[in-house]
Parts: sequence; C-alpha cells; structure tokens
Amino acid sequence: MIQPVKEKIILGIDPGTNIMGYGVLKVTGTRPQVMTLGVIDLRKCSDPYLKLKHIYERVQGVITSFLPDELAIEAPFFGKNVQSMLKLGRAQGVAIVAALCRDIPVTEYAPLKIKMAITGNGQASKEQVADMLKRMLHIPASEMGPFMDATDALAAAYCHYLQMGRPELPKAYSSWKDYIAKNPDKVKK
Repeated sequence: MIQPVKEKIILGIDPGTNIMGYGVLKVTGTRPQVMTLGVIDLRKCSDPYLKLKHIYERVQGVITSFLPDELAIEAPFFGKNVQSMLKLGRAQGVAIVAALCRDIPVTEYAPLKIKMAITGNGQASKEQVADMLKRMLHIPASEMGPFMDATDALAAAYCHYLQMGRPELPKAYSSWKDYIAKNPDKVKK
C-alpha cells in the first residue's frame, strides 16, 4: 500500500519594527515550494503600541490564509542600541504570540544559523541569501520584491525545513534474503 505524501507548511518571519518579512514554504514529501512571501509595512504607523497590534493582526491574517503547521522566526541579534533591541524583541514576541494563539509550534533561529544553512557562510549578506533562495526554490525575479526582509523570512522557513530532516523513505529490498537480513526480528525460527 502506498503511503500518502506528507505535507507541511512552514511560516517564516523576519521580525522588524518598520518592515516585518514573512514567507510561507510548503513541503510535500521532500520538495519545498514557495507559497508566498511579502512584508508587513509598519513605517506609516508612529504609535509603537499600535504597531504591535498591527503586527498581531497581520500575522494572524497570514496564518488564516495559509494555515501553517509551524513557525520559524529569526532571533534578534545583539546590537549596541538597547532601545532598538527592546522594540525588535516586542515585535518578535507579538508575532510569536499570534502563532501560539493558533497552537502553532515556534522555533527560533539565530541569523548566523539561517545564513549558514542557506549559503554555507554565516556572514553572508542579505543579497547572497536572497540569490541562493531564488536559485534553490526557482523564484522568479518578479516575485522577489524590493525588501530583503521577505527573503530573510523565507530563509528562516527554509532553514527550518532543512533542520526537520528528510522524511524516512520506505525500505527497498533486493530479495527475500535481503529482507530477512535487514529485518531479523520479523522472522520466526
């Protein structure tokens, strides 16, 4: 009997207080495919608390539209400006809560780990990450958009896909002797 191909949808988020990126990756069996990528533009909202509300509502909207099974989110990196870190942490927290309110498990990845998973170089530029994703996932240039935040979010989702490991494929046997050798517990003596 053939087993149905397992499917998983991963939402990736690159948190930001001005531009927050998101990318949705659908994995069927071992094949990843981009469902969407985009940004939540928060630049016109000057009230920091209303920004958080907007982040929550928009992330909920993406979740409603694509029904992800898991969320992969980029961890804020330590910067010199404490206020910026605080704002970024709040934005990340709101996005995480939006997922948890829908019972979606969350995994956080350091920027270095994401870059390493995508390009093999933890110090890669945003442009290098975007270019590698474009080639690996066959994304047309027209869909890349002007903001690297969307491709950074997609990179978080793709990193998570790589961390999931490959689904176990059914065992293949060349003969009955091969089957018995690989499954001694299933043979009555």
